Amino acid sequence: MIKKVELFNNILENIERWLVIISFSLMVIFSSLNVVLRALYTKLDIQFANLFLSSIDWSEPFARLMVLWITFLGASLLTKNKRHIRIDIMGHLLPPALLKIREVTLAIACSVICFFMLRASIGYISMEMQYGTSMLMGISAWKWQLIIPIGFGMMLFRFLVNLLNDLVNLFGKRAQ
Repeated sequence: MIKKVELFNNILENIERWLVIISFSLMVIFSSLNVVLRALYTKLDIQFANLFLSSIDWSEPFARLMVLWITFLGASLLTKNKRHIRIDIMGHLLPPALLKIREVTLAIACSVICFFMLRASIGYISMEMQYGTSMLMGISAWKWQLIIPIGFGMMLFRFLVNLLNDLVNLFGKRAQ
């Protein structure tokens, strides 16, 4: 059972990495294109640049959405490797046995927080679905914002996997 969860976790990691790479690349390409086209139009008065800019007016909101996607995908990736944001005041002072208990406690607390954030984000998405606003390229806002509950769901999954591994480490047995 644990091996299947770890396999799924690794497959998910690969998918997330590629999505981060693609999202970041698209964000950089369209942001750079905007800067170059604006410079061509404002500094050199090249009319074609302004026409092209007006045809890709969606690129700035798209870049902002890519930041949102990269944030949630990156947070999930960092959670997998226990490299998420944390304040470690007692890490150097506690003995190894208490460090294991601390890791279990942190995994439980973070799982609970992610669970409630997942529930709240699902509520947010359902409200967006009811209002039916479009955000970009005529696509409903909620479709672009699905990364919020997906991201919290992936982080919850990762914290639960970490909790399982921490419990195994705490009790000193590895189930096969």
